[in-house]
Amino acid sequence: MTTRGVLYVHSAPRALCPHVEWAVGGVLNVRVQLDWIRQPAAPGTWRSEFSWQARPGTASKLASALRGWDLLRFEVTAEPSPTSEGERYSSTPGLGIFHAVTGMHGDILVPEDRLRAALARSGQGETELAAEIAQLLGKPWDDELESFRHAGEGAPVRWLHQVV
Repeated sequence: MTTRGVLYVHSAPRALCPHVEWAVGGVLNVRVQLDWIRQPAAPGTWRSEFSWQARPGTASKLASALRGWDLLRFEVTAEPSPTSEGERYSSTPGLGIFHAVTGMHGDILVPEDRLRAALARSGQGETELAAEIAQLLGKPWDDELESFRHAGEGAPVRWLHQVV
């Protein structure tokens, strides 16, 4: 059983690019050479994306291989498969890593115990419920990565077509 996913490297210093390729190749057990283009949102950094197909759980292995590297911003997604839910990992130098389980339509699925804990913290006055929910949905990561997600000049554009 396999699943498909995408690694988005939103920004990496040039010196880190070969190390990213090496880490991804190590997880996938193949030689990987990414197409790097300049990242206009952070001058002096580069961006790339890579589609992969592998066993469920590969997204977490990719995220683990890349997490904790200073100045690296990335996201890894995996589509759901018949045996597993989808996944999304987002990482920034300032926020660290965010993980969410995703459903067949890409929606974030928040486990019941995490919702109960958020309600308990807000009920005790520790935090605001809106802030707790935003955290569960990865809003701080989305806010930081949004400017890096937009394709800059010269970025490859992939057109996806649905046959009906």
